Amino acid sequence: MSRPRHPRHAARRLPLLVALAVTSLAALGGGCAGGAAEPTPPSGAAERPAANIVVVMTDDQALDTMGAMPLTRRLIGERGTSFDRAFVSFPLCCPSRATFLTGQYAHNHGVRDNAGPRGGYQSLDRDHTLPVWLSDAGYRTAFVGKFLNGYGKDEAVREVPPGWSEWYGLPAANKQRAFDFDLNENGKVVHYGGEPGRPDPYKTDVLADKAVGFVRGAAPSHRPFFLWVATNGPHRDSSLPEDAARNPEPAPRDRGRFDRWRPPRRAAVNEADVSDKPRDVRRRPRLDRAARQRLDREYVSQLESLASIDRLVGRLVRRLRAAGELDRTLLVFTSDNGFLRGQHRLEGKSRPYEESIRVPLLVRGPGFADGAHDRRLVANVDLATTILDAAKTSADTTLDGRSLLPGADRRRPRHEVLLEVFERKHAFTGLRTRHYTYIEYEGGARELYDLRRDPQQLDNLAGRPDLAGVRARLARRLAGLRNCVGASDCS
Repeated sequence: MSRPRHPRHAARRLPLLVALAVTSLAALGGGCAGGAAEPTPPSGAAERPAANIVVVMTDDQALDTMGAMPLTRRLIGERGTSFDRAFVSFPLCCPSRATFLTGQYAHNHGVRDNAGPRGGYQSLDRDHTLPVWLSDAGYRTAFVGKFLNGYGKDEAVREVPPGWSEWYGLPAANKQRAFDFDLNENGKVVHYGGEPGRPDPYKTDVLADKAVGFVRGAAPSHRPFFLWVATNGPHRDSSLPEDAARNPEPAPRDRGRFDRWRPPRRAAVNEADVSDKPRDVRRRPRLDRAARQRLDREYVSQLESLASIDRLVGRLVRRLRAAGELDRTLLVFTSDNGFLRGQHRLEGKSRPYEESIRVPLLVRGPGFADGAHDRRLVANVDLATTILDAAKTSADTTLDGRSLLPGADRRRPRHEVLLEVFERKHAFTGLRTRHYTYIEYEGGARELYDLRRDPQQLDNLAGRPDLAGVRARLARRLAGLRNCVGASDCS
């Protein structure tokens, strides 16, 4: 879908676009296709009163693993606001990260899966994203970690997407590995690990070094800065065998740290009766002992891998404080999606259930009260709008989200979050309201859960005659949101 563009942004970026074209032509002989092989300097005038922005995003983090992150909870949650009803609209890595970068639902930004034909990195219009808008506003920008799925394949391994002043991106070939990996550092591929006589560095520790190094160089400065740190923990490493003792692999210092922990044993885990669920769930057998033991090991491994991310957050906060920048920095901690660990006999994400769509969202910064809890329905589509609001700038496209900054317009609170999953055998659209989850599958199945009485989503009420009015009301609202465009239309 085409988007209106603001002329002032187009004019302001003309010199940048010319420079990028020259850079791309120069790079054609250097093994880089589809993008520049070096970073983009800020193109706009600096406006120092604007806030710095630091975002730490984990990968596949279930809300029930936050117990492994005491520093993050104390340094961001207790010194800022915890959003207790935070959701992702498309609970899958690449579409979710595209929503963060664009402030749009997937039906508008067009990234509909982790890979082609209508998904992955190549499906994103990278010229109209958060780093480009912030660079236009004079921000120094940096990315560290896992970008969109499919980034850095083959000859494009050195590519640096538009808008980034500094770039430390994990190529596609080894983005899940905890040790022995490559990192694209501003267009140069650097390998970590494999040196005789020396222990291999742990990936999260390397990413932390890059993130802290960027802050050290950017603060204090006459320019505000934007840093997005996207870890690939606690995502599983698909290259490891299914019976691996640890998956994901933690830092050596964290092995065994959570051995006594066990995941919550609730009725939804290995659900006894799934006869009211969609067909592909009904066909799933109950988890056997080996599967349950593997999921228990995976839970412990996820906690262990989060310990190093917790230290990363602590290092960033200490560096910001030492530079005198902490009080004027917006700090955001969240995940790209949640994770099902046996609930309804499922493992993974891209499902409409709470464990898949619900994520941690902690925000510290100017105006966010210490230790506050915000119980509004919020979604990842709101993050780009919030960041642009804090940066005192705007986008050159229509955004679907609403600012979460204190003092932002709250006259029309959001009553529901749109849920959508495309290009999958279980494709669906739906709503998550304060009290209900309502889902319509492409194959015709329906799900309706009353979250006040059934928070574990055990009893599908879609066929109940006495709830026909509720179902019809939610169906009408979903029909109005399914193709919505812009904040006023989408909330």
